[in-house]
Amino acid sequence: MGPKAAGAIEQLSSSCNRYAEYFLLLLGGSMTAIVIIQVFSRYALNHSLFWSEELARYLLVWLTFIGATVAYHRSMHPGVDVVFKRLQRKNRRRIRLLVHLISLVFFLILIWYGCNFAYFIRAQTTPALSLPKWLVFSIIPLSGLLFTLHCLAFLYRGSQPKSSAGGRL
Repeated sequence: MGPKAAGAIEQLSSSCNRYAEYFLLLLGGSMTAIVIIQVFSRYALNHSLFWSEELARYLLVWLTFIGATVAYHRSMHPGVDVVFKRLQRKNRRRIRLLVHLISLVFFLILIWYGCNFAYFIRAQTTPALSLPKWLVFSIIPLSGLLFTLHCLAFLYRGSQPKSSAGGRL
């Protein structure tokens, strides 16, 4: 793949990450507001909102998956620095490349099985909100797509971290 295509993937990855960060802000703010309203409603008005716990739980799941893609894009995922820092520079690059290739396989598995699972539960709905469960679980293949995009950007960049992440894988 040429440098122009690699640059396009890098730009798409950065753009998607920026939107994911805004979405995280929206998810976190919404979840916080729902929990505060639920606590106020339960203790001040003595009336519990039957849907709030379920919605907050689903927002937390979405926040976790999207947050993981942002952390991966920023190279903030956990690494084994003790071993990694002792390797020679050329071996560090090889290990980084290997880690991203293994990760890519995992991300493709997330997409495949996430789509299969969402399809499997397509007729079910959530108890309190009556949302289709495929909508709730669609975050699995969606995050797999974002992970894959970020991983391809890393691989085309030469598996070098975008920012100085302290030598993390």
